[in-house]
Amino acid sequence: MAASREPNALDYDAIIIGAGISGLYQLYRLRELGLRARVLEAGTGVGGTWYWNRYPGARFDSESYSYGYSFSRELLDEWDWTEHFSPQPETLKYLNHVADRFDLRRDIQFKSRVKSAQWDETARTWTITLEDGGKLTSRFMITAIGLLSAPTMPKIPGVESFKGRSCHTARWPHEGVDFTGKRVAVIGTGATGVQTIQEVAKTAGQLTVFQRTPNWCAPLHNDKISREEMQKIRASYPDIFKRCLETFACFLHTPDPRATHEVTEAEREAHFEKLYADRGFGIWQGNFRDILMDRKANALISDFVARKIRRRVKDQKTAEKLIPRNHGFGTRRVPLETKYFEVYNQPNVELVDINETPIDRITEAGIKTSDRERSFDIIIYATGFDAITGAFDAIDIRGENGLRLKDKWKGGPKTYLGILVEDFPNMMMLMGPHTALGNIPRSIEYSVEWVSGLMHYARDHRLTRLEANAEGVKSWTEHVIKLGEGLLSNEIDSWMTGINRNVDGKTERIVARYSGSAPAYRERCDRVAAEGYKEMNLV
Repeated sequence: MAASREPNALDYDAIIIGAGISGLYQLYRLRELGLRARVLEAGTGVGGTWYWNRYPGARFDSESYSYGYSFSRELLDEWDWTEHFSPQPETLKYLNHVADRFDLRRDIQFKSRVKSAQWDETARTWTITLEDGGKLTSRFMITAIGLLSAPTMPKIPGVESFKGRSCHTARWPHEGVDFTGKRVAVIGTGATGVQTIQEVAKTAGQLTVFQRTPNWCAPLHNDKISREEMQKIRASYPDIFKRCLETFACFLHTPDPRATHEVTEAEREAHFEKLYADRGFGIWQGNFRDILMDRKANALISDFVARKIRRRVKDQKTAEKLIPRNHGFGTRRVPLETKYFEVYNQPNVELVDINETPIDRITEAGIKTSDRERSFDIIIYATGFDAITGAFDAIDIRGENGLRLKDKWKGGPKTYLGILVEDFPNMMMLMGPHTALGNIPRSIEYSVEWVSGLMHYARDHRLTRLEANAEGVKSWTEHVIKLGEGLLSNEIDSWMTGINRNVDGKTERIVARYSGSAPAYRERCDRVAAEGYKEMNLV
């Protein structure tokens, strides 16, 4: 690439932050372009989400064979998935296999947490500073830091005073934790909490779940994959990935074209029953087309799932506590579970509703609520993440004239295609705010390929400055906001609307994600590339 100074004065053509699914694939593609690329990874190994999240029960909720990389036929031919929804150890093994197969580790720098990134307009370069004080320079910076990678602890007094063992699910000890016969507390009942609780309950002497907001959950229906079934899946990969490209959110499921009230009550109930009995996200992603927009339709599916909870939980007072009252089914991310509700039928499990008996503080011995103190050996914080923008906020990113990205996004993110930000030249985001989410690896592959196409164009045209302009950012951000109108989920406090009560300044809802279809998103981005990126400022 051409440069405003000698190219060898730069450490790299491109620096990628993060060695998860995004970072690994982006490195692979940049190598193909002949670029000098380096991945900076805070952990000691590859895997991203699947490196950090080692808590009991962690696994996919997308079908394994729709989740893995699709770019290499050889990789598809040699890897066998053992379960329909892969557990964390297998997924991490898979990503290590990918890193080894394509010799990616030689360009990955581990134990390198990024502290700051500073744009130099004169040199048209980024200077990345690590927490250990090391500095690297690069023409381009690509963030592959993940949507859910900045864990948050609850704002409860005394967290540091507990004398037993405590763990956040996203920073789980690599050696694991033995719960056998122990008194265990789990704070949080989101998707991570649900997976953790159903596993810990199997061996804990006493498990106490502290719940603020119950969540609508649906059965996962996981199962082993036999050798014969894997052979059939492998032969079907072209159809599987074609299906993922066609569906609304890149899952194997897509909304039913019918509206809820276009069928009879008996037909509707039979449809709900079928989806509840099927694997994966079908009941959320493959339901009637209006359940996430029409209040009456949403009330019907919510009532259906509530009835299922009441049947599965023996104590009806407990069942009622597990049924959400402040949001309808599917308006928050739906946790998938395996006998989660049956856990509350066990004599060694207690549910504490902290709306009724709030947590006063963490003590040396355990947790004190408004009614009494309970003693524990282990406290697990399943308290989630500062989602979507949190990982960006954790790095002091400064663009033109020292402008902080955190200040640029005050009041909500503003992006171009969810990939670029005005005033932050040569910074590309993989799975940043305002991109199509859904089945994440499918979206990741597309984002990586789009960014790689832009890098290819820059190389061929000897460009050294790539930036979104004000008009493009305004148009795209307004488009994203408009797409979210009418969605019941945007009326709910959740990580998908930027709410996190444990993070200062994140109490107002924002539109942080693209709510349109994945095919429509790709069509828009493809058009930008086909027209020579004329909507951007390229120099």
